[in-house]
Amino acid sequence: MMTIIIMSVTFYYLAKDAVKSTAQTYTTELVKQVNNNIKSYINGMKYMSNVVAGNYAVQAYLSSNRFNSLKEEKDYKETISDMLGAMLASRTDIRSANIFGYGGQFVSGRKELELNPYVDITSMDWYTNAQKSSGRSVISSSHVQPIFKDQYPWVVSLSRELVSKDGTKKLGIFLVDLNFSVMNDMFKDIRLGQRGYLFIIDSEGRIVYHPQQQLVYSNLKSEMIDKVLEVKNGTFISDQGSDRRMYTVQESEFGWKIVGVSYVDELVDNQSEVLLSIVLLGAVCIIIAIFISLFLSKRVSQPIKRLQGYMKEVEKGNFDIHVPVPQTVELYMLARAFNMMVGKIKELMTQTVLDQELKRKSEISALQAQINPHFLYNTLDSIVWMAESNKSREVVLMTSALAKLFRSSISKGEELVAIRTEIEHITNYLMIQKMRYKNKLDYQIEISELVLEYRMIKLILQPLVENAIYHGVKMKQGPGLIRISSEEKDKDIILIVEDNGNGMDEGKLKSLLNPTAVTEGGRGVGVRNVQERIKLYYGSQYGLTYHSILGVGTTVYIRIPKSR
Repeated sequence: MMTIIIMSVTFYYLAKDAVKSTAQTYTTELVKQVNNNIKSYINGMKYMSNVVAGNYAVQAYLSSNRFNSLKEEKDYKETISDMLGAMLASRTDIRSANIFGYGGQFVSGRKELELNPYVDITSMDWYTNAQKSSGRSVISSSHVQPIFKDQYPWVVSLSRELVSKDGTKKLGIFLVDLNFSVMNDMFKDIRLGQRGYLFIIDSEGRIVYHPQQQLVYSNLKSEMIDKVLEVKNGTFISDQGSDRRMYTVQESEFGWKIVGVSYVDELVDNQSEVLLSIVLLGAVCIIIAIFISLFLSKRVSQPIKRLQGYMKEVEKGNFDIHVPVPQTVELYMLARAFNMMVGKIKELMTQTVLDQELKRKSEISALQAQINPHFLYNTLDSIVWMAESNKSREVVLMTSALAKLFRSSISKGEELVAIRTEIEHITNYLMIQKMRYKNKLDYQIEISELVLEYRMIKLILQPLVENAIYHGVKMKQGPGLIRISSEEKDKDIILIVEDNGNGMDEGKLKSLLNPTAVTEGGRGVGVRNVQERIKLYYGSQYGLTYHSILGVGTTVYIRIPKSR
């Protein structure tokens, strides 16, 4: 938009300068043409003066001091008057043609004219200037000619001193008066714009012609005469505020200066129309540019918005999308890169899920591997204890129970087993412990038939029961009881292991399931393994919850989902 505005302003000023230059050139050529016309006109008058200066009758009439008779003098005068009259007849622009001899002779082409007795012709400028010019023609400025009785016409005078053919004797002055009205008619129709005009001054700055000559003489209008006199041929502009004028000056061969005056604000007469046209053109260009910009912007932004919508779908976790590839090169590359990125992310996420699943199974297997040796160690410890007590029958029963227990724990390598199998496993374990502790330990298992049909991670109950025996019942004064029961909660199953042992204080209870807590003599290792296995397999919402009262007993709740 700024580019269009700058171009419009620049074009306006260039057009303005071009029109002004054209107008200046036109004015200069017009002034030159006027100068040539005046030159031709003046040359015609000079030719007349040459004819008169070389005329035999004129030479004889002005050179002779005495004539043989009055008739002879009259004949010469008649001949000269007829010649001058013929000139007047051939040129309607000539008001009078006259000869003034230094011997007092006077001959006019208009015989009816009489000299004004109150005017001394020898004091007139045209007369004295002719005398100073040594035979060259002199052109005066426009003036009132008062030398004839009862006549005061505005004329432009050409005067020339007449000399003898041998150049030794000055004879008189030849005067031709040109009607100023003819010059006025010649130049009045010349217009430079609406108010422009043309005027002529002589070498001394006097007005020869001006269309408003009366206003100039009455000082109601002024011209920069001094500046015009300084310029030989050229152009200058007057500094007159909003009324500035351009003067185009052309100097003639006979000392006149033809001046064309143009008003600067008229040089570009349709300036406002040009400005309005450029403004309208600029506005149209701006509107077109806006529409093109909107079109291109929409064409570019819509695919981007669609791509943005696809990105939001990816943010929501939907990686099963494919962005249509647009035809635009840049957007084609962007959409292609986006599709490749989504595909790669989907591939990485799938791989991550597989890796996490593999890691979870590896961790469960590792925990399982930790439990089995721990259980075996405690069981063998019980068998050793009974063997040392020479209780071979009990050793046989315990070893048989241990074999059943291991057989059930193998469960064909499956990770999930029926709760019934897990109960059989813990029953064998408790039977082994009962053989060891006799009346010190008793147990109850109350699981409903419906719960027994569900499945769970194997070897979950054994570490909890083991912990209840060694850290609860064993430390209790008197017989202890371990009770295993179950509850159903909507989609979950809760297995309950409770004992009436010594219980735990608040500190031990908090550290029991804390994976970073330092255990005392390995206490709680099996419990934390169970907790981690449940959460890894079922999720963080499942696991163990302990309630214990010191001196009363401990109850652990095992929450797992219903699974068949």
